[in-house]
Amino acid sequence: MSERIKIAVLDDYQGVALTMADWKAVQQRADVTVFNDHLVDETEIINRLLPFEIVCVMRERTPLTRQILSQLPNLKLIISTGRRNASIDEKAVEELGITLKTTGYFGGGAPELTWAALMAIARNITVENANLRNGQWQTTISTDLAGKTIGIIGLGNIGTKIAAYANVFDMNVIAWSENLTEEKAAAAGAKLVSKETLLKEADFVTIHLVLSHRSRGIIGQADLDLMKPTAYFINTSRGPLVDEQALINTLQQKKIAGAAIDVYDIEPLPTDHPFRKLDNILATPHIGYVTEKTYKLFYEDMVAELLAWLNG
Repeated sequence: MSERIKIAVLDDYQGVALTMADWKAVQQRADVTVFNDHLVDETEIINRLLPFEIVCVMRERTPLTRQILSQLPNLKLIISTGRRNASIDEKAVEELGITLKTTGYFGGGAPELTWAALMAIARNITVENANLRNGQWQTTISTDLAGKTIGIIGLGNIGTKIAAYANVFDMNVIAWSENLTEEKAAAAGAKLVSKETLLKEADFVTIHLVLSHRSRGIIGQADLDLMKPTAYFINTSRGPLVDEQALINTLQQKKIAGAAIDVYDIEPLPTDHPFRKLDNILATPHIGYVTEKTYKLFYEDMVAELLAWLNG
């Protein structure tokens, strides 16, 4: 009898991979090993993955660099959740003769979380909840949304949804990105302004760009310094879009009212990171895409790709 194919499923933080889809047909023909922990050290990652012919990854959790891939001679197939995964070296994958497949993606989670975070910081929900549990009552005064200005950096699929939400709440919507036109902005219910104007005028600044060489660090200290002291900054897109140390400095010095952040330069966020301690930030552990509908789509498509591979 030929040896069974070995499949690794990485970074299943919540331990739900095998419950979000029907894996029976795959498990009848292959050995599936699910890892719930996250490895950072390259040598440890290589040693873990060495026996496996197939590796299933949750996008942008464990990176698959050229250095790692080149030392995995058994690896034949990578399945990544989502349509793109910036942490996989696709050129190395191609040169090493490894097949790369991706799953579908449900786009509702990130804009919904963005709006939930915006409302939470505007209405001091986490602060008031914590204070209530400590015996206090009505300790802050909230910010109204109607009549306030939201500045959206990046008016693509997610940014457009945020503009629609903001218009429902009677907010003034302004937007900027390098290639945005007045016509596209108007079609989304927003007004095109310069980056400088957006940062100076917005009561809420939210960024929704794809991380690339061009967009990395697009918000730096000089940009944050333009914001009003009563304004809030929101990032649910990608951590490296923003100079993280500049944001830490800005929050530590109370130069803005606060921030809501779901993405970071290093994930999982180190336990001693300042974002875990600052009192003017609402920090969440990259949960924008962590929804039941998204996970079911990820893992059902993963199973479908595995069966297609096993069937040749």
